[in-house]
Amino acid sequence: MDNHHYEFEARRAGYSGVAGVDEAGRGPLAGPVVAAAVILPQDIVLDGVRDSKKLSERARREAFSLIKKGAIGISLAVVDPKEIDRINILQATRKAMKQAVLRLDPQPDCLLIDGIHPIDLPIHQRCIIKGDQLCLSISAASILAKVYRDSIMHSYHKLYPQYGFSSNKGYGTSGHREAIAKHGPCCIHRVTFRGVLT
Repeated sequence: MDNHHYEFEARRAGYSGVAGVDEAGRGPLAGPVVAAAVILPQDIVLDGVRDSKKLSERARREAFSLIKKGAIGISLAVVDPKEIDRINILQATRKAMKQAVLRLDPQPDCLLIDGIHPIDLPIHQRCIIKGDQLCLSISAASILAKVYRDSIMHSYHKLYPQYGFSSNKGYGTSGHREAIAKHGPCCIHRVTFRGVLT
C-alpha cells in the first residue's frame, strides 16, 4: 500500500479537501503540545517525508520546507503546559488538533487523524493507527508539528539552559530528571506529570 492510499480513498468517496492531522509533544515533562494540519495536492511527491520520529533533525527541517512549499494549506496550533495540566494531555492534544483544523485555509471536508481519537468537529474523519507511518498527509503533519515544537523548545533552552531543552526537547531523559531534582520545575514543566513533582 502506497502512502497516498488513504487520501485516494477519501477523494474516491467524494471528499475534495483532505487534511492530515497529527501532534508532537504528548509525552514530554515540559513544553507545549503542538498540532499540525495539512492539505496536500493530489499528485504531490514528497521524497523523504515519512514519520517524523524516523528522521534526523536536519532531514525534518528539509522536509518542513518541502511541505510548506508544496502544500495547499498548512496550520499549526499550540496548547501550553498550564492548559495541559488543567485539562489533561489527551484533551489538550484534541484541543490543539481542533484549533489547527479550524485555522486551515481552505477548510477541509475530510480529516485523516493519527491515532484513535477523533476531533470534536462536524467534519468527516478517519482515525488511523500508525497514520504517521502509513499516510502521506499525516506524515507531513507530524513533521510540521515536530519541527515547530522543537523550535519552541530551543527558544526555551535560552531561558532555562539548566534543563537541556535544546537536546531533550522536554522529554524525561535521565539528565532532565536530574536537573528537575536539582533545580525544581520551571514554569514550562507539566506539574501533573510523573517525574516533575515527586
